[in-house]
Amino acid sequence: MKSFPLLRRVLQAVVVLWAAFTLSFVILYLLPGDAVLTKLGSAEGGPSASPAQIAALRAEYGLDDPVLVQYGRHLLAALHGDFGTSVATGDDATHQVLTALPPTLAVSGLALVLAIVFGGGIAVLGTFTRSRWVSQLLLSLPPLGTSLPTFWVGLLLIQLFSFQLRLFPALGSTGFASLVLPAVTLSLPTGAIIAQVLAKSLRTQLAEPYIEVVRAKGASRRRVHFGHALRNAGLPALTLVGVVAGNLLAGSVVTETVFSRDGLGRVTASAVTAQDVPVVQAVIVLAAFFFVVLNLVVDLVYPLLDPRVSVRKEVSAHV
Repeated sequence: MKSFPLLRRVLQAVVVLWAAFTLSFVILYLLPGDAVLTKLGSAEGGPSASPAQIAALRAEYGLDDPVLVQYGRHLLAALHGDFGTSVATGDDATHQVLTALPPTLAVSGLALVLAIVFGGGIAVLGTFTRSRWVSQLLLSLPPLGTSLPTFWVGLLLIQLFSFQLRLFPALGSTGFASLVLPAVTLSLPTGAIIAQVLAKSLRTQLAEPYIEVVRAKGASRRRVHFGHALRNAGLPALTLVGVVAGNLLAGSVVTETVFSRDGLGRVTASAVTAQDVPVVQAVIVLAAFFFVVLNLVVDLVYPLLDPRVSVRKEVSAHV
């Protein structure tokens, strides 16, 4: 297996997807409440349903089978991309999730770009600037960005840019303008994390002996900073991007709720409230799929940017 790192990563991805599916099934099964009662409106003091109606609906969705039978049936179906029928809406769960995915990807993609640009910019300017007070000011922003609640930032942006300045719509999913505020809200904590990691990595690289060698050879300040320090410091940040990109999908639940946007986040929130197991499992497996794919891409790109990684792997394989 040491000789086939790509195969090892693919097998790890399969295990992650299986674990995500299994954990979601177990957690949803153990939650109190009943999706059938929620659908029929007999929970929480709603209009009552007859025992025959409840039994018929439970049989229709296979909820009266033993838990291991339900798990096996759902797992085999999921291997074919079929997560069943939504208990709440009666629609195909896979189709429902895939339909809600594009608006969420649009916001998450723009948020990732903003996070990389602003997070990377703050780290580079804060580390390379000659002004000490400017450096302290810029590098004090990332800890603040990670501590602010996402929903509070969203409400603040709505108040300022929608109600006061009237530059962007407060709600809705139509047009590029409706993407801006949700993307900015989602990008702040992600950009702050990228800035912290990159700034620390830059400081580490600037303290390395090879930097002094480059300076002794007469390299300009610009070449030292951008041609050597930033190039090597960007590798840990690249690994982090693969992690936080998956987290943006999770953050869409709060963002889409605050901005009343259609998307995967609102579908997930509604499905969890209704204990709609097929939809929730489809969302979780899809999020896990994006996570493992992004990290697999990062693992493949990493050796191209840093050939030393390939050399270390070859040495380890022959030890």
